[in-house]
Amino acid sequence: MREAIIRTISGLLYISILVVSILSSELIFISLFYLLGLVCLIEMQKLLHLKSYVLYIVQALLFYLFSFLKFNKDATILLLITTIFVNLFLVKDLLIVRKIPVFEKKKYVIIIFYLISSVIFLTLIPSIRTSDGFNQYLVIGVFFLIWTNDTFAYIVGKNLGRNKLLERISPNKTIEGFLGGVIFSLIGSYFIYSLTGSLSLPIWLGLSLILSVFGTLGDLIQSKFKRQAGVKDSGSLMPGHGGLFDRLDSIIFASPFVYAYLHILSYVS
Repeated sequence: MREAIIRTISGLLYISILVVSILSSELIFISLFYLLGLVCLIEMQKLLHLKSYVLYIVQALLFYLFSFLKFNKDATILLLITTIFVNLFLVKDLLIVRKIPVFEKKKYVIIIFYLISSVIFLTLIPSIRTSDGFNQYLVIGVFFLIWTNDTFAYIVGKNLGRNKLLERISPNKTIEGFLGGVIFSLIGSYFIYSLTGSLSLPIWLGLSLILSVFGTLGDLIQSKFKRQAGVKDSGSLMPGHGGLFDRLDSIIFASPFVYAYLHILSYVS
């Protein structure tokens, strides 16, 4: 009971900080995620048994260029393609090989494109389909959908789950839980559309599917990293939840795919 209370308070505090930062301004939102990304970078390096100060410089430089300055659209698309390419290779390794190859020569590639650039695309999502430069309700809706998917995947899986999704990586995840998360996320997208009027209903439905699928894959990939590292959590910053990376793994992995989806729709329209 005490652990559940601690977990709830910690989760509410985390959500409150995110929502307040998003509603405050784009600068505060980006600055917060630079700091959150920094903590995730520290936790990720521990998982990969790596200690590199160069990566902190790379993170600061990329954030400054892409998140704060938004300096070049062609460079952003190149970074997006590279990020998605690396992330899809991680999906391949998740499904096919027993261990994700994280030898020294690949650790830097994984951290830069799987983690750092994915967080950058998360900060770019609210400015992709608006003339005002920053759509607060879009990014709040994205977070709401990922939280809805995670919550109901857990509830449905715990009560109705029978068939394992990927038992060798995450024994508690079930196919029923995954489908439950998808269904409730689709329902949630309707309410977001009704309440905000931001984007069309079909676009929100597409976002809910992308977040459910790639969010789940992101959680599984991070679980595989933790299994290889021999740890239960990536850190202990959030009481009852583990590390910050444990909390953000789904949205971080899904963000470049969400950005690509919205960019394609914006280009087509």
